[in-house]
Amino acid sequence: MTDYYYELIVEPDDNLEVFIDLLAALTNEAIEESDGKVIARSEEDLIDVKEGIEKFSQAININCTITLTKKENEDWIKQYQESVKSVEVGKFFVRPSWDEKKEDKIDIIINPALSFGSGHHETTSSCLEAISTYAKENYEVLDVGTGSGILAIAASKLGCKVDICDTDEICIEDTKSNFELNNSNFNEAWIGSANSVKDKKYDMVIANIVADVLMFIHKDLKKCLKDDGILVISGILDKHKDKVLKKFNDLEQLELIHKNEWITVIFKNRS
Repeated sequence: MTDYYYELIVEPDDNLEVFIDLLAALTNEAIEESDGKVIARSEEDLIDVKEGIEKFSQAININCTITLTKKENEDWIKQYQESVKSVEVGKFFVRPSWDEKKEDKIDIIINPALSFGSGHHETTSSCLEAISTYAKENYEVLDVGTGSGILAIAASKLGCKVDICDTDEICIEDTKSNFELNNSNFNEAWIGSANSVKDKKYDMVIANIVADVLMFIHKDLKKCLKDDGILVISGILDKHKDKVLKKFNDLEQLELIHKNEWITVIFKNRS
């Protein structure tokens, strides 16, 4: 262990989820999301990452406060592990591998690189609630933008037959590793999105992404649904709710889950 490490704090005025994805892509280190900030720590200097994020924020015209600090190394990995808590959501108990499972809940192990995708973020927990309520055994399920794979794993543990896709190859590989960690299985996996689905239809489609992408792929998501199929969309800030819902107004809205500033919506296909 070195005597020092570097801490990079990124605090954008908007679109935090975009900066989370960017920082995850630029560094292989553990990432923490808290109170509108995303934090990376590394024993390697993160100056190149800092400059890359600065250029990106300027290019998309979003004000972003970026702070890079050199700190004394106090075993921050151990501190980070201690800060990651297990979470109980619906039928599931999501935990890191260093924590104990809960006997009366369905066990999901996720060793998080960041809290987004580990059950702590509002969008992830809302989707887990939706899966707990609406997924049924032997459902054919598609997880679009699978990320850490937590939602696909949850569906699989309920006896669903799961396909996964993501535009990020690293996410697909991480999801495969998380499925192995959970002794669970998926059916098919591909790099891409819902538009790669040709003839297959699903009982449930889950898309925890961001509002702009949901609106862009709304037709592809609906085409994947069976008659009476369930669609779960999430990653929507409440300020974008109306324009997103407008794209899906041909579906029957079953439920809207509102947690803090985040929206998750469950629809049923009208057969």
